[in-house]
Amino acid sequence: MQHRHLLSFLFLFLSLRLQIMGSDPGPSLFPLHRCKTLHLVRHAQGTHNAEGNKNSKAYYPPEYFDAPLTPLGWQQVDHPRNHVQACGLSRRIDLVIVSPLLRTLQTAVGVSGGGDYADRMDVLPLMVANAGNSGRAAFSSLNSPPFLAVEHCRDRLGICPCHGWQNVSNYQLLFPAIDFSPATLSRDTLWKADVRETSDELVGRGLKFMNWLWTRKEQEIAIVTHSGVLFHTLNAFGSNCHPLLKKEMCHFANCELRSMIIVDRSMAGSDPSTTNYPGKIPSGLDQPSNFPEEDNLKDRTH
Repeated sequence: MQHRHLLSFLFLFLSLRLQIMGSDPGPSLFPLHRCKTLHLVRHAQGTHNAEGNKNSKAYYPPEYFDAPLTPLGWQQVDHPRNHVQACGLSRRIDLVIVSPLLRTLQTAVGVSGGGDYADRMDVLPLMVANAGNSGRAAFSSLNSPPFLAVEHCRDRLGICPCHGWQNVSNYQLLFPAIDFSPATLSRDTLWKADVRETSDELVGRGLKFMNWLWTRKEQEIAIVTHSGVLFHTLNAFGSNCHPLLKKEMCHFANCELRSMIIVDRSMAGSDPSTTNYPGKIPSGLDQPSNFPEEDNLKDRTH
């Protein structure tokens, strides 16, 4: 009887363990066209980060409205830029999606933009020289993926001036080759000085953003956003993986890049595969795969 109770306890323990870790913690297979590769980047150090690391109240002064990158932040940008070029990632990215705040725009251009810009009538620069008092030369849009500014991945709304953003017309002057059409507002109507976006609201916005990604045709997408968006959104995923993997997904340092796969488990994506190839061309007399195994073995002996 004691052994039976012990076995029952062990079975219950293992069942709970599998529920926590996921019913199948091992490798899984998914069709390629039901997956997208996301290269997630948190922006480099902004002026608000430099002061906020010393004192959390430093996030609230109005002078940190739409905070730009610090000189250290620009140094941080140079390292992943060199990395994505050295490992070949810069040639694989189909699209760069960026939060429409100055520090994320600067980071996105610095990491994934083209080289130094030379004045040309047929090509716009991704960033003009000294945008946001950066002291940096202009970045070219040549040999770089398209850039799209999207409000769904912007920083947490409300209270902190550093989370507000400028008029789109101001950004278009500083970043001429970035497409701001999804952010068509002439002014920021989402940020409120006296209302803070709740964690649940931020998660909801992040999940809407992830669902929106499935409407895009691109397979490899770089997303330059903020730590709060990354933490709260990614924390909603990974419930069926090892706890250490879930922990690895959520916390980003300034200008840290992590590549992840997002999988469509519900068949919400409707695009056909571009790499799958149908069999039996020309048509033949292939044996159906549901024949008994012994018949298959017998056939392979002839």
